[in-house]
Amino acid sequence: MAGQQTERVYDELLVTLARSGDHKAANRLAARWYPRLMRTALRLLQDRCEAEEAVQEAWAGICRGWPRLSDPAMFPGWAFGILRRKCVDRIRKVQTDRARSAPLETAPEPSQPARGELQVEIDQALAGLSDDHRLAAILYFGEGLSLNEIAAVTGVPVGTAKSRIFNARQHLKSRLKGET
Repeated sequence: MAGQQTERVYDELLVTLARSGDHKAANRLAARWYPRLMRTALRLLQDRCEAEEAVQEAWAGICRGWPRLSDPAMFPGWAFGILRRKCVDRIRKVQTDRARSAPLETAPEPSQPARGELQVEIDQALAGLSDDHRLAAILYFGEGLSLNEIAAVTGVPVGTAKSRIFNARQHLKSRLKGET
């Protein structure tokens, strides 16, 4: 827990320095946050190219938005909120493109790299969740965001975020135990 707190304080320092124009701090923050944002985007979009583009767009929005971030401690929720909007935009675009080209044959899905059996089971269990529950689970279990941060990212009350995490946990437990 102390290590996690130290990481958050370090991120707050980097955000403060980046907001004041320190490019080295902004680059360090990007290097620290790219893997977290990419992990979340991959789980939401399930396509590496789309995820990379969403993260790039999100980071551009983050850099443009420094002045609007009133409290550096709010950075995690704020950054994931921007990423969520970019992912939603990409999902909508893909759905629109599919609808336009429905009569045409679709290209085969790119093959996924081999992963551990447990990771495949987790991904399948996550895929069985609604979009809202999946995002809450990814942010809570995968990225360690607090209930308040998840509520801010998703734009719902804390109680709703808590309920989504509870329901996601129950679903994931039953799926991973083979009950469903």
